[in-house]
Amino acid sequence: MKIPAKEVALSKMLSIDFPVIVAPMFLVSNKEMIVASIKSGATGAIPALNYRTVEELRTAIREIKEEIKGPFGINLIVNKSNFLYKEQLQVCCEEKVDFLITSLGSPKETIKMAHQAGVKVFCDVVNVEYAKKVETLGADAIIAVNKEAGGHAGPLSFKELIPLLKKECKIPVISAGGVGNGYEIREMIDYGADGISMGSIFIASDEAGVSQEYKQACVDYSAKDIVMTTKLSGSPCTVINTEYVQQIGTKQNWLERFLSKNKRLKKWFKAFTFFKGMKSLQKAAFSSTYKTVWCAGPSIEHVKSIRPISEIMAELKKEYGED
Repeated sequence: MKIPAKEVALSKMLSIDFPVIVAPMFLVSNKEMIVASIKSGATGAIPALNYRTVEELRTAIREIKEEIKGPFGINLIVNKSNFLYKEQLQVCCEEKVDFLITSLGSPKETIKMAHQAGVKVFCDVVNVEYAKKVETLGADAIIAVNKEAGGHAGPLSFKELIPLLKKECKIPVISAGGVGNGYEIREMIDYGADGISMGSIFIASDEAGVSQEYKQACVDYSAKDIVMTTKLSGSPCTVINTEYVQQIGTKQNWLERFLSKNKRLKKWFKAFTFFKGMKSLQKAAFSSTYKTVWCAGPSIEHVKSIRPISEIMAELKKEYGED
């Protein structure tokens, strides 16, 4: 049975026309992408870490609200590698963003503070055990990160993960990973998803602030060129298999593995690895360099050109059956 886009749980929860979150992507997501997504009837989120200071984050939130009315979110890394977490959370609550997306840690404190401020919390999960924990903590929805996701992917396919979560959890399940067109959005919704989080196809958008080389790579490469690396953040992360990635390899060496498991040193080593990896991504994202480490997911298979988000969204809606 065809479910109208406005009747999907995510659409009703956020009062949007199309149940899509333009996923928060490190370095890529920006104000322009959020505004374009809202204008297209969807929503979007930005990683808090895309801003160097909490005041820059506060300014961005205010500028978006001044430019357009509509829901948007901020993604928070809630583990110890994010030294700005508590301040970022405070700003998001004070400015009353519509929702927060938590990643890589316990969302307990985030949920408590956010709900006091009237802010919804969606939590990234990769399995049933963690999903049930965050539901118990009061999460408003779970983002089911499957093995086809860009960035930090999960271990299960959507065909395994969505039915498990729908069976065990009562809150909405937003599927993340493996969606690159409107037909696949329809497939996910038909499979039981209550909304979609998708990012990689929007890297090749006019609004994205990254280099033309990064955008063009999403056009030129395909799903078969996506590999998993642990060298960027310590956690498995998907990147385009450029010549430089092939040169440096995708697995930690013996010393890196030892330090990441050492009880006394792992906290600091993981923070260092995260910082170094993010600096590497930053250099590649905004300038032409042979050190090309570009994050993306398999859904770049569907990217054929660099276009404005309005065009991308219009095509997604048409394929979904909402034209």
